[in-house]
Amino acid sequence: MFDDLDLNLMRLSGAGYCCSQIMLLLGLEEMGRSNPDLVRSMAGLCHGMGDCAGPCGVLTGGVCLLALHAGKGLDQEEADERLPLLLAELRDWFAQTAQSEFGGISCNAIIGGECGQPDPQRCGGLLSRTYARILEILAENGFEPGQGRELPDAF
Repeated sequence: MFDDLDLNLMRLSGAGYCCSQIMLLLGLEEMGRSNPDLVRSMAGLCHGMGDCAGPCGVLTGGVCLLALHAGKGLDQEEADERLPLLLAELRDWFAQTAQSEFGGISCNAIIGGECGQPDPQRCGGLLSRTYARILEILAENGFEPGQGRELPDAF
């Protein structure tokens, strides 16, 4: 049986988004926002940064999603001092999970096959668990995943 997150993942994957883009889209949708420029820029992280040798887009998209909540985005803003801790928590969890299940954190290690052909079972399951872990990390550190940073009035 599929839950809402699984159905959302299938919808976004079916629309042609890669893992890093899906991660940000999930976070933006959680906040009731859209940002096509940001989503487009996440394509640079697709497929291990293009050749599957780089880190999995689930991880890179995940750290970007955490930074969306805690990073600096405006001149008058400061990054939240907990950002390095949030990133380390996700990196450590992801490395342990991916290493034990797939033998590494590279896109190639995780898909276990031809570059550009993500395995829906492997990638979808990892994406779902990683997104859930991100929500936990945010909540454990006092962030509201559905709120994000305040937007300036002029935005």
